[in-house]
Parts: sequence; structure tokens; C-alpha cells
Amino acid sequence: MKTPAATPGGAKRTAGKTGGAGSRSLSREFALRAIYAQLLSGQDEVDVAAHVREDKDFAKANAPYFETLFHGVLTESADLELKLAPHLDRPIKELSPIERGILLIGAFELADCPDVPWRVAINEAVELAKKYGGTDGHKYVNGVLDKLAKTVRSEESGVRS
Repeated sequence: MKTPAATPGGAKRTAGKTGGAGSRSLSREFALRAIYAQLLSGQDEVDVAAHVREDKDFAKANAPYFETLFHGVLTESADLELKLAPHLDRPIKELSPIERGILLIGAFELADCPDVPWRVAINEAVELAKKYGGTDGHKYVNGVLDKLAKTVRSEESGVRS
């Protein structure tokens, strides 16, 4: 069984398909909740993660993947924001906290989770935006992450940057 590990120096991570029982989609939802809460409150990430784990449905999620996403996004947020910036129409801090969190999760998966196909990363982010974002937020998320995929996953997406 592979387990997620934080790796220094920006090394690629692998959560592995057997990285834990449970739904990765649900893990993304919990990661979004935690990132949203952390963005709004500035609360300690350990406390935020603990609070999210208390949800009765957390047992259905892939807990190791939640940890990979939540801590990975927080650890690499500055780098992820730099990668996203050329594809945004405004500074990232002007986005709603929901769209910002979704874009950070999508960017993290595209940049640091090579075991997640680029189309899956984008589709999952779009689904989060449809469920939690503004009316047309999913279109914005799709466009931004599609452009990012062409730069960070050019070989996989078949497009050279």
C-alpha cells in the first residue's frame, strides 16, 4: 500500500490508487472545506483538518488522499498561485475563497499528483465548482485548469507549451 508523503524540494507525490479505502472525490470535497476554512479563518491547519475529520461522512473518504491534498495545497500554495497566475483574469486573492480553493486543489493535482490523469483532475475541480461555486464558476475553473494542464502536463495532454 502506498501512502502519501510530503517530499522536500517539490518532488512528485503519489497517493497511489491503493493509498486508502474510500472516495477520492469525497476527499477532494473535504479538502475544499478545510482549505476554505483555513483561507477564511487563518486557523492552524492541524485544527482545521481535525475539525473536518469529525464529519460523520469523513469515513467514506480516502483519508490519506485528503491529507495529501490539504497539506500539499497549504505547503505549496505560493508556488501553485504562481503557476495559476498567468491563466487568471485577476489576482488570485480577488477570487472567491471557494473558487480559489478549487483552483489550488486542481493545480496541485496537475502539478504534483502524476497518478491522477489531467482530465480527471480538471473534471473533479469542475464538479466541485458546480456543487459549491458561483453560477458560472465551473466554466472559469475549467478554462484556467485546462490552460494550466497544457503547461504542467504538456506531454500527457498532447499539447506543447
